[in-house]
Amino acid sequence: MFMEIGEFLNLRLKQIGIQHLFGVPGDFNLSYLEQVEADAQLEFIGNCNELNAAYAADGYARINGFAALATTYGVGDLSAINGIAGAYAENVPMVHISGIPPLHVVQKGILVHHTLVDGNYDNIMNCMKEFTVAQTRLTPANAASEIDRVLRQCFIERRPVHIQLASDITHVKIEVDTRPLELRYPAVEPDLLRSVVDQLCCILAKAKSPALLIDNEAAVFGVTALLHDLSNKCSIPFASMNTAKNIMDEGSPRYVGTYVGGASQPHVKNVIEQSDCLIGIGVRFTDVGSAVFTHQIATKNYIEIKPYGLNIFGQDVPGIEIGQLLAELNKKVAPRKAPQPVLTQQPVQRIEVPEQQKLSQELLWNAIAGFLKEHDVIIGEVGTSNSALSGLKLPASAKYIAQPLWGSIGYTLPALLGSLLAAPERRQILFIGDGSFQLTVQELSTIIRHGLKPIIFLLNNGGYTIERLIMGENAAYNDIQNWNYAEIPAVFNGSKAYQSHVVETIGQLKQVLENVQQQDGLTFVELKLPAMDAPMSLKKFANVIARFDYGDRGYDILTQRSQAIECKNASSF
Repeated sequence: MFMEIGEFLNLRLKQIGIQHLFGVPGDFNLSYLEQVEADAQLEFIGNCNELNAAYAADGYARINGFAALATTYGVGDLSAINGIAGAYAENVPMVHISGIPPLHVVQKGILVHHTLVDGNYDNIMNCMKEFTVAQTRLTPANAASEIDRVLRQCFIERRPVHIQLASDITHVKIEVDTRPLELRYPAVEPDLLRSVVDQLCCILAKAKSPALLIDNEAAVFGVTALLHDLSNKCSIPFASMNTAKNIMDEGSPRYVGTYVGGASQPHVKNVIEQSDCLIGIGVRFTDVGSAVFTHQIATKNYIEIKPYGLNIFGQDVPGIEIGQLLAELNKKVAPRKAPQPVLTQQPVQRIEVPEQQKLSQELLWNAIAGFLKEHDVIIGEVGTSNSALSGLKLPASAKYIAQPLWGSIGYTLPALLGSLLAAPERRQILFIGDGSFQLTVQELSTIIRHGLKPIIFLLNNGGYTIERLIMGENAAYNDIQNWNYAEIPAVFNGSKAYQSHVVETIGQLKQVLENVQQQDGLTFVELKLPAMDAPMSLKKFANVIARFDYGDRGYDILTQRSQAIECKNASSF
């Protein structure tokens, strides 16, 4: 049948489960946005800027599976590129639709606004090639096939793709196939799959202390249930990387804890590093995931399973897809009769203190541990929030969202908008620092505009605590202007009911947490905390990072210089 190009693109977006399109209108995407407006099953969510739109799409995809955002050529694309790059780093499938100048303008190199005025229409595409796994510039001749090609690649690699849609062709009708888009992973050659599975079964049968080490790609590619089955069938203990919080049931008797290289708890370190058959699933040994490369994993004992690759004790086996491999392995592997004793994490100890006690990080997270519920969506901003939440045992069905690898501050507030729209029926809780909040605060306006009802905890510790821990404890560059944060919801003029609180003591915190359970509406809680107070894990990590970034000698010189400047500033008062 014949269908307008923009309508066909919308059809395909809906077929992969997208119901909301994030973005900012601009003169080169307005014709396409008219088609979105006319579609009863697709809602445009106007954001305050393109960067926030990309963050929101990221949060939406982490709940929904896929997301889409629309920008206008040049200025809009480059404003969004940081959020798109973060989605690439963290395996988040996102469809970026750029409304570009009319096709004849592009083809003739005519000089128009929102460009470098040099007639070059390849530079933006070249930028996007670095942060997307597929790109296309649609024409009436290629649109039907190119839209499908790019969306399939988004599915297969679980990363962003880039589509350029010229303003003058969105309403051009083309012949299309309206059957649902076929989305499947590349099939593994049967003989190769059989051979590899037989080899792994043999290895596991001989292993005395097998273990699983699981990273976030296990969730991205949907194999966590298969891993649970393998762990239970073969009595294999498992640990998660700190970049894969709560993707596996942390209440399982076979869960030993979080592996963070040399910073791991001793029993976790022993289970993982002393295993004679360690199977890593999607593991990436980054600085944040390995306590700055302090992991001790012997290649001779390590089997690495990637989404589309396998390495057995140092030998690469190409052409393997993770889901098919684990499904066949579960069918054929022999159950292990002698389950190993597994050491589990100790439960959080409740701390009883006077109600007038000033709030601290330790008291805060001790209270929050008992506040979180099954099915919650919990979002932790990089810094003290993510560091503390990574150490808490979360309810098994809770979803945890963070951006530990790309680590762009301010990400979580717009991501909250996306996750709220993807799952409005779930209680959603954001923990964000004051410095990060100031970067993307505008998107609270969009949350209020759509009548959404999150719980937002704003950790006000007077600036960039994570940076203070690394360098410049009292330096001016780590300071920010203190706002009246609890008054901000009123500034955005929401018509829906909301609650706003300021918390300085443990008694006030307890009262707020009790009240929140009965409230129906947005809740904003400003938590006043000391500037240098942080979870112990973050304090240790910051010191290691400082020496890694600057070197021992550089660290000592910079520390002395910083202290001298601070003393000079103090003596001037």
